[in-house]
Amino acid sequence: MTIALLATMIVGCSSDGNSVSGRDGGSTPKVGVAIYKFGDTFMKGVRKSFEKNSEGIAKLDIVDSENSQPKQNDQIDVFISKKVGALIINPVDRTAAGVIIDKAKASGTPVVFLNREPHAEDMKKWDKVYYVGAKAEQSGTFSGEIIAQYWKTHPEADKNGDGVLQYAMLKGEPGHQDAELRTRYSIQAVEDAGIRVEKVQEDTAMWERDKAKEKMASFLAAKGDKIEAVFANNDDMALGAIEALEDAGYFSGDKYMPVVGVDATAPALKALEQGTMLGTVLNHAENQGIAAVKLASLLAKGAEINKDTVGFEISDQQYIWIPYQKVTKENAANFK
Repeated sequence: MTIALLATMIVGCSSDGNSVSGRDGGSTPKVGVAIYKFGDTFMKGVRKSFEKNSEGIAKLDIVDSENSQPKQNDQIDVFISKKVGALIINPVDRTAAGVIIDKAKASGTPVVFLNREPHAEDMKKWDKVYYVGAKAEQSGTFSGEIIAQYWKTHPEADKNGDGVLQYAMLKGEPGHQDAELRTRYSIQAVEDAGIRVEKVQEDTAMWERDKAKEKMASFLAAKGDKIEAVFANNDDMALGAIEALEDAGYFSGDKYMPVVGVDATAPALKALEQGTMLGTVLNHAENQGIAAVKLASLLAKGAEINKDTVGFEISDQQYIWIPYQKVTKENAANFK
C-alpha cells in the first residue's frame, strides 16, 4: 500500500510538471514572450489579449525588452535555457530576427514573431518559424482613403485653393516596415483618388506621443498656414499632433485640421468621438494576441498547424495576416 501510494504521488507530481513544461506534450506548455517595449500603446492591447486568451492554452512568461535588442537577445537565451516550449517575439529590431531564428532552431524551440515582420530570407531559415501581424500597406492605403474622402467632400479643406493637398507626415521608427509602408501607401492612395499632393513637412517621432507633439509644434511654427492635412503612422503620434494643433487654436470654431492615425486605440476612439481626429485604422491587437498564443501553443506541443487548428488562415505556410479596418467617427462605437 505504501509503495503504491508513493508511486501514485510520484506520477502525480510528474504529470503536474509536464502540464507546463512545454516540449513534452503537456496541455498547457510554457511559452516565453518578449515584447519590444511595454510602454507602447498598441502592444499594451496585445498583452491584454495574451492575458485574456492564454488561459488553458499556454503558460506565458512575458518580459519587457525595454526597446533594447541586446536585452531581448539575453531574454531569449534565458527562455531557451529554461526549455520553454515555444517563443513569441515582438522584436526590437526586425533585422535581428535571423540571429534569433538560429538560436531557436539550434535549441529546437519554435518561434512566432509578432507585429514586426522579419525579412523573408530569415523566415525561410526554418519551418518552425511563423509571423503574426497585419499588412502595413493596407493600413497606409486606408489612411489615405480616409483623407481623400474628406478632401473630396469638404472643399474648404483646400485652404489656398490651389487644388493640391499640402500635408505633413509623422513617421514611426526609421527603417521599420510599418513606418515605411504606411507612409508610402497613404500618399499613393490619395494620388490614386485623383488628388495632387505636396509634402510640406516630414519627420520621425518614433511612435511616441510627446515627440509627435514637439514635431508638430515645429511644423506649425515653420509652415503652419501651408499644412492642410496630417498623416501619422500610429495613433499615439496622431494624438500628439492633435495636442500641438489644439495649442495653436485648432478644433475651436471653424479652425480644423484633418488628422489620421493607425491602431484604433482607446484614446484615439475618444478623439474620434470628440471630433479632433478624422480617422484611424484598426490594427487588431485582440486577434493578433489570439493567433500568436494559439500558434505558439500548438507548436510547443508538436501539433499540426493549419486553419482548422489555429483558427486563422495560414499564408505561404508561415504567415497569419490580420486584416485592418477603417474607423471614423461614424463607426467608432463599434470598436470600443
